[in-house]
Amino acid sequence: MKKVVLFIAMSLDGYIADQYGNVDWLAGEEPDRNDMESYDTFIQDIDTVVMGWNTYHQIVTELSPGSWMYSGLQSYVLTHRELPDEEEIIFTGEDVCGLVKRLKKASGKDIWICGGTQTVAPLVAENLIDQYYLSVIPVILGKGIRLFENETGRIPLKLVQTKNYNGITDLVYEQRTQVSDSRCD
Repeated sequence: MKKVVLFIAMSLDGYIADQYGNVDWLAGEEPDRNDMESYDTFIQDIDTVVMGWNTYHQIVTELSPGSWMYSGLQSYVLTHRELPDEEEIIFTGEDVCGLVKRLKKASGKDIWICGGTQTVAPLVAENLIDQYYLSVIPVILGKGIRLFENETGRIPLKLVQTKNYNGITDLVYEQRTQVSDSRCD
């Protein structure tokens, strides 16, 4: 069965964006150094991307306005806006838990939960994330948008991998015990 993987970068103090929603701090100690090795390895096991409207909007207006940066992957953008689907992008108002459960049953590679907190929070609360892949960036922001904003309840995890490069530390966790009863049903 497909795994649901949260792959995301955060500051040392747990923020995924600064107080203005910016992510211009997402770099290691040497900002000009290529830090994509972990991403390049990770993306080989992914065929589906799920993200919220704010993440999508930031990608197409700031991070990669000229081309879709997840070409070759089926992307789902959670939004209440009525937008026409594109070749690799489906805009949906579907509940994120229902969407992920449906996608998980399909054949293929794993599902990447790309962001942001409004997308991540219900999945964490309903214990639907199989793997947490967190890249900790060497910066303290002090305030901003936290990765884990809402009370989620206890989710016991086990550390399955670590890696560090250019001051960035990748932490990969999986659940210690499988929960057979999801609260999202």
